[in-house]
Amino acid sequence: MIEARGLTKRYGSTVAVDGLSFTIRPGVVTGFLGPNGAGKTTTMRLILGLDYPSAGTVTVNGKPHPQSPSPMHEVGALLDAKAVHGGRSAFGHLLCLAHTNGIPRRRVDEVLGVVGLSGVARKRSKGFSLGMRQRLGIAAALLGDPEILMFDEPVNGLDPEGILWIRNFMKSLAAEGRTVFVSSHLMSEMENTADHVIVIGRGQLIADCTIAEFIARSSGQAIRVRTPQPDALARAIAAAGGASAAVSDGQAGELEVSGLTEERIGDLAFAHGVRVHHLSPSRASLERAFMELTAGSVEYHAGLPETRQPAHIGMEN
Repeated sequence: MIEARGLTKRYGSTVAVDGLSFTIRPGVVTGFLGPNGAGKTTTMRLILGLDYPSAGTVTVNGKPHPQSPSPMHEVGALLDAKAVHGGRSAFGHLLCLAHTNGIPRRRVDEVLGVVGLSGVARKRSKGFSLGMRQRLGIAAALLGDPEILMFDEPVNGLDPEGILWIRNFMKSLAAEGRTVFVSSHLMSEMENTADHVIVIGRGQLIADCTIAEFIARSSGQAIRVRTPQPDALARAIAAAGGASAAVSDGQAGELEVSGLTEERIGDLAFAHGVRVHHLSPSRASLERAFMELTAGSVEYHAGLPETRQPAHIGMEN
């Protein structure tokens, strides 16, 4: 179990982590979410003892992780898949870690098999793709058979088969009673993988709850309407729904309506002679909830490029 209490990290005048308190429990996959610059990687480094807090505490099984007599047996972590000497083979890299942590050599072969790298075990890692480096980093995290696993963007560079594998693998680790803490920007993956989420923004805690509870906090509840007359229905809702109603385009022939009940939408459709083929609640996605609830914490905003008129080719007569 990982516990943070008032965890704070300052770099000069910049506060990267600001008074975080949370508990990461075994038996579930806990997702760690936040916009770029929110302080996620800094928090993970503080947990591992790779950096030291300016204030507050963070403990692993009741004590600071650097005090652990066998750190790789307690916590396995993947923070940077590129942190491998390119001249070493996958086997050599893992064997070096095993020797320095009192881990038997046979464990190296075991974890290479688990992550699917047995066939390239003797090849130098500088020739590995990003996905292969991710698998090697995951193998290193598993090397000590730890009870706690931490992954920072573990699906980065993986193909669809690899993404499905790591998703199911993290669930299986949690099912064994291990603590699994994973940071990712891929909301769809977190929605399919995590049971619980810790969400931060500008170093501060925004949410610490189940996925379902986090989604329910957003105002994204809407009604999905399938109709062959979407424009007519949209006009009817705009005319009668008032300022509280909003209509957005869904898939072809579908509208998403917020601010009105199913009954009210059905009545409006009937009154205006609009045929409706389907009416159902549309649950907000984790992505929609995340975008809404972290909107005030986004540090970097990007705009769309300006549209330019195409240049004319040829000469006028």
